[in-house]
Amino acid sequence: MDQLSEFMLTDQEKNQFIKQQEQLIGQFQIQFPNSLAPKTVIIVPSLTMDTEILSKISGHIHYEERLLCLLLLLRMPRTRVIYITSTPIDDVIVDYYLHLIPGVTAMHARQRLTLLSCYDSSNISLTAKILSKPRLLTQIKALVPADHVAHIAAFNVTPLEEKLALALGFPLYGCPSDLSHWGSKTGSREIFRQAGIPMPPGFENLYTVDDLIHALNQLKSEHPEVRKAVLKLNEGFSGDGNAVYKYQENKQVTSDSLLNDLKTVAEDLSIDLFLSKMASMGGVLEAFIDGDIKTSPSVQCVINPLKEIEIASTHDQILGGESGQVYLGARFPADPAYRKEIGVLGYKVAAHMATLGVLGRFGVDFVSVKKDDHWDHYAIEINLRKGGTTHPYLMLQLLTNGHYNYTAGEYIMPNGQTRYYMATDALTYDNFKKLTPTDLIDVAICNGLHFDATTQEGVMFHLIGAIAQHGKLGILSIGSSPDRAQEIYNRTTALILKETE
Repeated sequence: MDQLSEFMLTDQEKNQFIKQQEQLIGQFQIQFPNSLAPKTVIIVPSLTMDTEILSKISGHIHYEERLLCLLLLLRMPRTRVIYITSTPIDDVIVDYYLHLIPGVTAMHARQRLTLLSCYDSSNISLTAKILSKPRLLTQIKALVPADHVAHIAAFNVTPLEEKLALALGFPLYGCPSDLSHWGSKTGSREIFRQAGIPMPPGFENLYTVDDLIHALNQLKSEHPEVRKAVLKLNEGFSGDGNAVYKYQENKQVTSDSLLNDLKTVAEDLSIDLFLSKMASMGGVLEAFIDGDIKTSPSVQCVINPLKEIEIASTHDQILGGESGQVYLGARFPADPAYRKEIGVLGYKVAAHMATLGVLGRFGVDFVSVKKDDHWDHYAIEINLRKGGTTHPYLMLQLLTNGHYNYTAGEYIMPNGQTRYYMATDALTYDNFKKLTPTDLIDVAICNGLHFDATTQEGVMFHLIGAIAQHGKLGILSIGSSPDRAQEIYNRTTALILKETE
């Protein structure tokens, strides 16, 4: 993000930001728990990441819609929401979310919602777009009533988001950018080592081709059973910053074999570009964990401004693509055979991160392999941001007002019932391109594809704006059992496909 260097904070601004962040403590103690407290949430769903890596993700600009689940905060009748995007969101999508809100009418909620757009579809960060528009900044500040406290909710935090927080004069609920190293692939491995969490054999702080060759040969020397290794850029997204190396039997890794046998996960990410990105941002090498029975669970953690820790959820990730490393979706909660175990490991990671000053929501990913009558868990990475499992869980929580008890491994609603879901950001079919967002909503209404507040079951859509151009759609299906959630998911997919035949 060299093109955004003009937004880096000075020492004086850093000190000002730290002081401004102290407002969060009072807000969390007083306004957050009070559903009738006057407050404004400014939502900036900016994927402030490497633009070249991000551009490899189909329909990535529509990922700004994933935080539309936070519109359900409008269920609190004195709360206002300001939602900012690169390009305008279709009114039919907004209306869809507003009608999901329990306890208030859609009109009441709509009066407390302001949608703003930069009218800029370029690949630069949404946050940078906002900062480049002084009148938009003035407008955002003016929209916060004088008697409201306000904070900014962002997808991830970089110096850009901190600069925006200073420009607006409101605190940012997220991890300070000077701690972002702990969310990199190298930083993740350092955290796991410090916290005593098992992880795959590997090496960190790799930048050059010589670094990679040495690490690959060293890994094979120390662990001859390893057949494949994974190279990960320090800044990746949904697995698209990874590459896989397959060892040739009894052969040393050379520069030629590296270029021949290294395969990137993203189809249109060349080896040359991958290596140039590694040279600039660094990366890690890890042994590819094999196993006859292998899963990819994750734990979602929250550290609040009072430094209290919450294990918000556990998931089994659904991975795909040719490499098997692209994030496609997740099942909630994780497998009952180990959901408590990974919850405990996640808590251990979060407790260590809290001592370092980490704030906000983040995920810890694992690879788990069944060995006889037990599971071995290997921590893979920390995603120091709102990830792919964040918005489905937030939507479930805001719709049902339940909570996840990680020691019991169950999501429990106020009536004592449990709920489960299946979620994806990547339901992709060419036939979906025949549909506009309006068409999709019509299909949903005509086929009864909705969330039923009486049964607390059903389906919700997200990434709706990506359907017409990219044939891509997000689905969250909630059921009273895992099988029921899968059934709703399958029925929904089949009905949409039938409508596009």
